[in-house]
Amino acid sequence: MKPSSALGASLRFVLWGTVLYLSWYFLYELYLKPSTAFDEWLIDSLVRSSEAIFGMFGVVLTDYTGLDLIYKSHIGLAGSLGVTVGAPCDGAPLLALFLSFVGAFPGPWRHKWWFMLAGVLTIYLFNALRIMGLALIVSWNPDWLAFNHDYTFTIAIYGYVFALWWLWITKFATKTDAA
Repeated sequence: MKPSSALGASLRFVLWGTVLYLSWYFLYELYLKPSTAFDEWLIDSLVRSSEAIFGMFGVVLTDYTGLDLIYKSHIGLAGSLGVTVGAPCDGAPLLALFLSFVGAFPGPWRHKWWFMLAGVLTIYLFNALRIMGLALIVSWNPDWLAFNHDYTFTIAIYGYVFALWWLWITKFATKTDAA
């Protein structure tokens, strides 16, 4: 690849990645976030998925059904304080960043579609497992929650997304600009 061609591909990636992510950002900030319905739905889905996985292992959870909530945002093991999942922790911006990166990076669209879908599903699953991990940590030692929330799981989930990006770049993206 010629240096000018590589520079053009890099500029194209930066431009499209920025446009895609800013489009998400403004859609989220101006429409989705103020209504809260999107975040509430995503949080509810993550909590219910975490509960279902816990249920597969016979873990007894605190029952919050008496709170008369439309959406669930709290999960805890029986006898513990549990954790509340908020909008900053639902993973929506991380999913948008992942989709923007893969969408903007050169590569054949026949691979982009399935890779993006698989990436979103596995990031979602990783986030549900993260919520489960935090609920377990609170049941064992609530003092460990802040550190593990802020550092351990943040590094783990961003590391996973980086690994997905690396996989895309090294295995599926083409060296040419034909996307």
